[in-house]
Amino acid sequence: MKFRSWLATCSSSVTTANDHPIPPPKLPFSDDASSLFSDITNSSPISVISQETNNSLSSLQSNLSLLTLPSVPSLQNLSPGTLNLVISARCLNSLNPRNAHVTFLAVHNNLLYAASSNEINVFELTNFTLIDTFNGKDPSSGSIKSVAFLNGKIFTAHQDCKIRVWKLTPVKQHKLIAILPTLEDRLRRFVFPSSYTNVRRHKKKLWIEHQDAVSGLAVNENLMCSISWDKSLKIWSGSDLRCTESIRAHDDAINAVVVGKDGTIFTGSADKRIRVWGKTYGEKKSKSKSKHGLIATLEKHKSAVNALALSSDCSVLFSGACDRSILVWEREDSANYMVVTGALRGHTKAILCLINVSDLLFSGSADRTVRIWTRGIEGQFCCLTVLDGHRTPVRSLVAAAETSESDGGSVKLFSGSFDGEIKVWQIGVSSSSGSPLKS
Repeated sequence: MKFRSWLATCSSSVTTANDHPIPPPKLPFSDDASSLFSDITNSSPISVISQETNNSLSSLQSNLSLLTLPSVPSLQNLSPGTLNLVISARCLNSLNPRNAHVTFLAVHNNLLYAASSNEINVFELTNFTLIDTFNGKDPSSGSIKSVAFLNGKIFTAHQDCKIRVWKLTPVKQHKLIAILPTLEDRLRRFVFPSSYTNVRRHKKKLWIEHQDAVSGLAVNENLMCSISWDKSLKIWSGSDLRCTESIRAHDDAINAVVVGKDGTIFTGSADKRIRVWGKTYGEKKSKSKSKHGLIATLEKHKSAVNALALSSDCSVLFSGACDRSILVWEREDSANYMVVTGALRGHTKAILCLINVSDLLFSGSADRTVRIWTRGIEGQFCCLTVLDGHRTPVRSLVAAAETSESDGGSVKLFSGSFDGEIKVWQIGVSSSSGSPLKS
């Protein structure tokens, strides 16, 4: 079975389980350590790039993105001064749970979940104390790609094609309670020929099983979505943990998934496309029995789509790709669901992760920086600042809004990189009069 890196479509080499190289496509940057980190000098102090430095570099960095998407206008035409904003950013701490790639970060119930290789480290948000490490004794599960939370359970996506379900005990330890698909779900289906799908010649698997690494998870109400490098999107019931739908969603590995408040699903793939999925209601089908169908296909990126994020009201979709651009998509009734209004440029290498918190968009890149964006007037955007300090590409971001009086509506940001380091940032945005913005 072929195990691809999460950014295989951006890499210069792909290996199989037997480490035989496969000729790669020509793509923006390499996943090979020697080339990926060749421009890294000796470790420098953690810093926040000043607005002056940011402005002086913006022209050069934007031109790099324009080379791949020349027809898409740039939207970052505003400055913090234009919006009467003042931003403060400082690094509070640096966590190094182990010397392994940070593959995913998540925050839930005042706990930080940090996936590194095949284990998850759990930290208290208040004092960053490590309280638990789980799944570390099961190296066969492979790298952990995503973490999600639903109905009091913790779901983890793994390279071995499975989803594991955990429960937090009263003593703050994590106990494995199920592996998806469950044995019960398999037994219900294995006797029926219609339950099988062709994996390759002379080999079949149950359609409820993923055939390659599970690359992402997203939840909404009582449903969970899982995506995979096997090009499929699967829908799971949160109550009985059964797989209810399986959709051949893309023509290549799926790298990103987000779900809107109304249940609309967005998937981003190495086939350069974003697809939008929603429930289709037929005349004879009730709402509870309706299936998800394709609403729209969004095409504009020139390389693999790595990350997706939705605005707070779900009216704007942000997509990041290996082409170094963050595209901004907005609803337009006269178009095919959504249209590109422009691009956010500045990163010099692939966009690897995106999150949107308190109307702030955070982007992490292979250029080892994190950029913070906000929307201003007439659909224009402002890059508030650039966080610099990671020595390797920024793989994952997560943030939590802090609304206490002492925090003044600030945001605590966590950024994880390839070298296993997790940086903790305190971000504050206020008006020039000194009053904090509402979260």
